[in-house]
Amino acid sequence: MVALRDALSEAAETAERLSRVSERTYQNPYTAVRWPDAVDPRAELFTAPEQSSLYGTPLWDDLDESRRNLLLFHEAVNFYSLNIHGEKSLMSGLADRLYRRDLVDLTGYLHHFLDEENKHSIYFGGFCTRYARIYPSRQVRFGEDLPRDVDDFLFFAKTMIFEEIVDELNRIQARDQRLHPLARFINDNHHREETRHLVFGRAVVATLWRICAPGWDTETIAGIRAELATFYTASWREYYNPDVYTDSGFDDPWSVSDIAWSAPAQRSRRAQVSRRCVRYLLAGEIFDKEPGDD
Repeated sequence: MVALRDALSEAAETAERLSRVSERTYQNPYTAVRWPDAVDPRAELFTAPEQSSLYGTPLWDDLDESRRNLLLFHEAVNFYSLNIHGEKSLMSGLADRLYRRDLVDLTGYLHHFLDEENKHSIYFGGFCTRYARIYPSRQVRFGEDLPRDVDDFLFFAKTMIFEEIVDELNRIQARDQRLHPLARFINDNHHREETRHLVFGRAVVATLWRICAPGWDTETIAGIRAELATFYTASWREYYNPDVYTDSGFDDPWSVSDIAWSAPAQRSRRAQVSRRCVRYLLAGEIFDKEPGDD
């Protein structure tokens, strides 16, 4: 408890500044966007082609424009679904820490954090339920009793990893004029608010590591690094969702998933999108080596 209280008291000034920005830019998710009655998955773009899980593979080359657009639509649905699942876990973790005695200095910003994540889910869920469905998550989560400082660190570090990857994809697609205006809006809105969350998350993760890691034994640190590396790989693996390939008309979706995951072009894309996050974790010695994605 002392470690987290000390760590987050150092982040209190940052939290207050971010709270003021959140108040100034407050948005009503029920009036901020007009939902089209329908969209055309085969004629309109909802994912940047270069961010497709099949881009740069022979499978992509074999698709005509209509099939590519259909794939890109379902990849947008998958991306939004991943955000829904990730934000459910994040909101649960934030709610568990809300008004905790050692976090009292951050209660104000945690309320903004929860509010903004809830609004993001309204946009992501609004798209999926209107025009497609919400894909289930295949990540397996097991409950484990951990010391509070370890549990807190893993929660904030996993949140940061997930959001860093998502934010880079948001940033790229928010600027892509080829995309349907609704897709650009959802990506841009999420990027603008996630920028604040990442500032907060990086401050908390770095300070927690600096304060707590010296008191952890070698086995604990190795376990934390392994857990984060596994989470990193599992998070990326969900971008290669067999359900997407089924809905896009592929006969052997699991084979498509494996081929895409192993493709050199996709390995390069994952490294590029994750570069900022991985460099940060390496620079802070939270990672002692780059995580593999096999």
